[in-house]
Amino acid sequence: MSNDDLTHENFDFRGFDVPDLKAVTMASSSDGDQSKQPKTKHDDASKNRKHGKKKSKSDARSKKRAGTGKTSESFDDYEDYEDYEGREAVGKADKKASKDRPGLFAPMTLREVTVRNRIWLPPMCTYSSFARDGRPTPFHYQHYVSRAFGGFGMVIVESTAVAPEGRITPCDLGLWEDGQIDAWRWIVDGIREAGAVPAIQLNHAGRKASTGCFAVGYDGQSVPEEAGGWPTMAPSEIAFGGLRTPRALSVDEIHGLVGAFAAAAGRASAAGFQAIQIHAAHGYLISQFLDPLSNERDDEYGGDLTGRSRFLVEVVDAVRGAVPEGVPVLVRISATDWAAGGWDLDQSIALSKVLKEHGVDVMDVSTGGIMSGVSIPVKPNYQVPFAEQVKSKADIPVTAVGLITKPKQAAKILAHGEADAVEIGRAALRDPYWPLRAANKLGIPSTEVPYAPQYVAGAY
Repeated sequence: MSNDDLTHENFDFRGFDVPDLKAVTMASSSDGDQSKQPKTKHDDASKNRKHGKKKSKSDARSKKRAGTGKTSESFDDYEDYEDYEGREAVGKADKKASKDRPGLFAPMTLREVTVRNRIWLPPMCTYSSFARDGRPTPFHYQHYVSRAFGGFGMVIVESTAVAPEGRITPCDLGLWEDGQIDAWRWIVDGIREAGAVPAIQLNHAGRKASTGCFAVGYDGQSVPEEAGGWPTMAPSEIAFGGLRTPRALSVDEIHGLVGAFAAAAGRASAAGFQAIQIHAAHGYLISQFLDPLSNERDDEYGGDLTGRSRFLVEVVDAVRGAVPEGVPVLVRISATDWAAGGWDLDQSIALSKVLKEHGVDVMDVSTGGIMSGVSIPVKPNYQVPFAEQVKSKADIPVTAVGLITKPKQAAKILAHGEADAVEIGRAALRDPYWPLRAANKLGIPSTEVPYAPQYVAGAY
């Protein structure tokens, strides 16, 4: 697996173990020592491929019938998702149901917004506001509008800070002041003119703020104040890995941050964004409040699940009240932090039920990011089961992410009812026109695909 495949949106999995799934549970933790890990079936498969011994589909099915429950091949060795990782064949009833489920190119209506298809671009940080003023640049126009022309249904702009001290890096985008609104309008207009729905992710990085990036240096470290960094804040005075220790927020400051999210949402709406996503995943500030491993508060914003989720619920209410009723509100969560005693799927489901009651329209289900040094089973579709559980048990629309790279792979997720939309992240960085190519791979006529008139002559 390449380094590109070991990175996912804001969270970098390089340096983490990638063990066999049987050795991992949601509540497990690891010391990260590769030398102590048992040999996995993936290792055996790699050896077989090296010596030209490639298993066939029938071999994989025979192995499943023998009761092992897993195949050894990587997803790339199969064209169909049913065969990936020993998945049981879809039953007759499910096959019939799948015909009635929306496909990748079926529209999806959320409140007063209709998204043209179920292939969405997730928020992925580019750290390219080089003036460090939070304003987007021509790069961002090219980056986002090209994906809109490429056929994506919703284009979710990367982590955008609600306060300058909430930036992940000094080069993050922002909407913390009214003067930033106009800088966004041409990008929003370009996305809409290309046929996609422009959405934006609002975030505060908390203890993971003021870190380095390619444009600043100090990659993976806290940026010193003399180099443009700043002190950080969090629910509790607990540092993330080797980053600087944050100070604990006061209750009054928490209330102020709720207002900051609401104000940023209002600015986003004024700029023309048609959907708002609240970032409550990947170990940033809201995620830090949710997780008992990073929240040791003994006031109303700590303790049990109700207390730890209070900040997020207040942010949702404030954002919902700051945008028009017809604007969808999405929330991105980490369904598990992959650490013992931390945030897990059961809490994610309970939280999703509450957020639905408070007007959240879609849950964007990811995992990880709150703890360093944990073991994460990164592989194709590794986060999809979490999305399916949130969807079915909280009865709320969800999007699925996690190394979804192939058209048939994405189509099967919807056909199996595991998600309502898929988000194509790293693959979209490699191919801005991924949806158009996917339509061709799936045999969908070009007349039914969102080609811009200027590009029809080059249709597949």
